[in-house]
Amino acid sequence: MQSYHAKVSWSRRADEFTKQKYSRGHTWQFDEGLTVPASASAHAVKGDWVVAKAVDPEEAFIAAISSCHMLFFLSYCSSGGFVVESYEDAAEGVLEPVTSGKVVMTHVTLRPVVTFSSAGVAPSQAQVDSLHHRAHEDCYIANSIRSEVAVHATFVVR
Repeated sequence: MQSYHAKVSWSRRADEFTKQKYSRGHTWQFDEGLTVPASASAHAVKGDWVVAKAVDPEEAFIAAISSCHMLFFLSYCSSGGFVVESYEDAAEGVLEPVTSGKVVMTHVTLRPVVTFSSAGVAPSQAQVDSLHHRAHEDCYIANSIRSEVAVHATFVVR
């Protein structure tokens, strides 16, 4: 079993906390002291209480899924002899109410664009699809959530 940690820190400034008038800005601290500014989403909290240049939990959720998928995909390409030059994903998540009345991330779409080196063996579309399928099946984060995670991949051979 592996254990992972993140430290989330927030502290109140001079504000009217009990009137919902407080900054949602906070920090996430990870391995080796990396600190990331975080905040509530401007979609969730209106007004000046959101830090615009910070990551919100919904964005982080989508990024974690995308990152996990990418890392498995790159590993499988490497062991399969396919040289990847670049990988970019414009991942998207949809947050909406469900029948229980709760608001949940109902759908995540990954749109990776993968560029392979023409210097080595270029994969076929079927091989790329298989590598993405395998990465999705093995992704820890995708396997840990209830949301549907779809992969709409594009690849380029250069």
